[in-house]
Amino acid sequence: MFGDNPDQGKLYKSRARTLLVGIGADEQLAGYSRHRTKFRSSGWKGLIDEVEMDIKRLARRNLGRDDRCIADHQKEGQFPFLDEEVVCYLQQLPMWSKVDLSLPRGIGEKRVLREVAAILGCHTAARLPKRAIQFGSRMAKLSGSSNNREHGSDISDRLLPHPV
Repeated sequence: MFGDNPDQGKLYKSRARTLLVGIGADEQLAGYSRHRTKFRSSGWKGLIDEVEMDIKRLARRNLGRDDRCIADHQKEGQFPFLDEEVVCYLQQLPMWSKVDLSLPRGIGEKRVLREVAAILGCHTAARLPKRAIQFGSRMAKLSGSSNNREHGSDISDRLLPHPV
């Protein structure tokens, strides 16, 4: 899979009690492909309206689900991109200073975060395109499943309880 780690593939249970969750970054910084589509069809005004809609529906669409999933694993989620000061700061910035959707995927969306990542030395991560975990993780390929074909409706034996 990844490198020569002798513990690779072994089950591991983290002792961490708190998880940092990135929810809110895509919604506020035009990280979804539909944001790029809206920008192409309706310009800055359309993009701004789409981002505002995402922010308004975030709590009922994603936040509850993610929080329940985290709590189900006896963890506490911290959501830095939903911190009131972060949200207020990002909202006062003009959209063109946060994103540039004329640039390719992996560069133009969430531009302000990508620039910070590059400044911190995370140059590769700063250029990775968004990949939704449920669709783009490539877990089926990495796990060696038959024909490398898994579907969202499949029940994976990797998700069944294992003694840890």
